[in-house]
Amino acid sequence: MTSLHQAAPRIAKLTALSIGVAFLATACGGSSTPSSTGSSSAAAAGIACPAPSATGGGTSAAGNTGSVPPSATTTATPLKIGSLLPTTGSLAFLGPPEIAGVNLGIKEINDAGGVLGKPVEVIHRDSGDTKTDIATQSTTALLGQGVGAIIGAASSGVSKTVINQITGAGVVQFSPANTSPDFTTWDDKGLYWRTAPSDVLQGKVLGNYMATCGAQTVGMIVLNDAYGTGLAKNVQAAFEAAGGKVVAQELFNEGDSQFSSQVDKVLAAKPDAIALITFDQAKSIVPLMTGKGVKPTQIFMVDGNMSDYSKDFQAGTLKGAQGTIPGTFAKEDFKKKLLAIDPALKDYSYAGESYDAANLIALAAEAAKSTKGTDIAGQLKAVSEGGEKCNTFPSCVTLLRNGKDIDYDGQSGPVAFSDAGDPTEAYIGIYEYQDDNTYKPAKEEFGKL
Repeated sequence: MTSLHQAAPRIAKLTALSIGVAFLATACGGSSTPSSTGSSSAAAAGIACPAPSATGGGTSAAGNTGSVPPSATTTATPLKIGSLLPTTGSLAFLGPPEIAGVNLGIKEINDAGGVLGKPVEVIHRDSGDTKTDIATQSTTALLGQGVGAIIGAASSGVSKTVINQITGAGVVQFSPANTSPDFTTWDDKGLYWRTAPSDVLQGKVLGNYMATCGAQTVGMIVLNDAYGTGLAKNVQAAFEAAGGKVVAQELFNEGDSQFSSQVDKVLAAKPDAIALITFDQAKSIVPLMTGKGVKPTQIFMVDGNMSDYSKDFQAGTLKGAQGTIPGTFAKEDFKKKLLAIDPALKDYSYAGESYDAANLIALAAEAAKSTKGTDIAGQLKAVSEGGEKCNTFPSCVTLLRNGKDIDYDGQSGPVAFSDAGDPTEAYIGIYEYQDDNTYKPAKEEFGKL
């Protein structure tokens, strides 16, 4: 991974991570089946990892329980929020739920009277991926239109190409999906925030989970960028701390289209399980593995590739494969609201984090009595902790306008920021693929950073 120049960090490094909810003793309690030679291999072994259905936890959306008092302060400069989310490129499948989450948040904000007496304007632009310069062009366009905050990018690699441009302009960058630990210590002038937890947490959960499922050895196929290598490092650390061993790790670069070499080298190490830390390259990698005898129950995926593969693979190709996505399971009432915004929506990944980003920016602007990016940033931590609990813009802004301190908890879970703009606690959802190659919730893990 090519590192970008980073100035002195604004906070110390992450403290030790602890997982707040243990796995059920009966869950994933099996062990891999040994091969005839006495060692287990991906081609011959299955991972015994039953995933019980879950009803989902976290926070449900509360409606407006009464009229919203008007703001005592009316802004001369309405709040403009830009979005820098993928509609093209290797993470394009994440764009629709993220954009729907932003649009739902903006709709509810404006239905409640807007921010500081004026409707909020949202301007959407494509982020593309790291193979293009779309993100830089989109960022330049958004900054030229006077936005006070930009929600995005989804990709950590893409965010690294624009973070200095955005924060250098005094504008808040608020990502609903960046998970690279690098952002924790980035010199962002206090203007970079995110509702997605660092990969320290997702890596901890996935590494522990594979061990709990009975895997003693793991092979990994990893995207060679900030997201892939960062997540792989934390998965390996957690898996080895649980007594396992990573026996192979093969990298590939964004833009690569051939993966036979990586698959062959990983399978030659005969791992019990294989972790795919990729984006949509999984569409090419999965058939190569299953064609060589890998069972879907041995495949573990991550948020970058947890997608609907019903139109890509034959039925049953991924049945029993599992993976992790940061955030709570999307609740049915929230899904209905999102579908009213985008009826074609099939995936809800990071919709809650995007919705929360829009709400938090708007609430911070209300608290600051300003739509200026630096002023909004100065209130984001305050509206996320220490006050009266609330979880929608109408309910929270009512409290603010009545002089109350608020503690916003959203669709992504209990939002509480560190000084670095990171969530200090979060859920990681574990999902299992069904026969039609779509996934369903299995269980949630809660952790603190």
